[in-house]
Amino acid sequence: MKRVVLKLSGEALGGKSGVGVDPIVITDLAKEIKAAYDLKTYEIGIVVGGGNFFRGRDAEKIGIERVECDYMGMTGTILNAIALKNALVQAGCPTKVLTCLELPQVLETYTVSEANKLLEEGNICIFAGGTGKPFFSTDTATLLRAVDIKASLVLMAKNGVDGVYDKDPNVDKNAKKYDILTHRDVLKEKLQVMDLTAASIADENDINILVFDMSLKGAIKTALEGKKIGTLIKKER
Repeated sequence: MKRVVLKLSGEALGGKSGVGVDPIVITDLAKEIKAAYDLKTYEIGIVVGGGNFFRGRDAEKIGIERVECDYMGMTGTILNAIALKNALVQAGCPTKVLTCLELPQVLETYTVSEANKLLEEGNICIFAGGTGKPFFSTDTATLLRAVDIKASLVLMAKNGVDGVYDKDPNVDKNAKKYDILTHRDVLKEKLQVMDLTAASIADENDINILVFDMSLKGAIKTALEGKKIGTLIKKER
């Protein structure tokens, strides 16, 4: 069976405020993922951000060292992963969490072999703790996990943005949406859709990335059905 990694933003779990975990939002999200899981076409891994609790790049604003801020952000991804896991289990999806930050009293530490084993057993696998190292985004963590489990596709769910644009569509009404891009387009134009390290990893490992609006009902299932949605980013041929 093919594999996919779904990247979710932390802010999206916070609902309108973008802070903390909104129980209605995470319950609805779990139902959306369950509909995709029930297709039985992909084994599903998930990486969730921690921006609803803390963002490492805000370090200078509050005078905390960047490394410490990054670890705070990674801890936020663990909180989100535990909350999402419980919502998915209640929705009827067998789900496990692996973390790159060692927290043995709470969660199992991430290893490639354990991740592959859990997926093969039919579990949704949530990868928490980012990369486990400071200075790397959860976008980069997403692509690294995709490489580890040999995923052919990354679903990059955005909050209120339905794809990749040449300009910020929330600021410029004339912004142009792309239907298809290459990883090198993203790197060359420095499009603000993902961390450039993530785009480089995707290009080197021939992993397609689909950027779409997660607020659209049924969007995750639609994406896994291969229907047209969002912006597809693929390797240049």
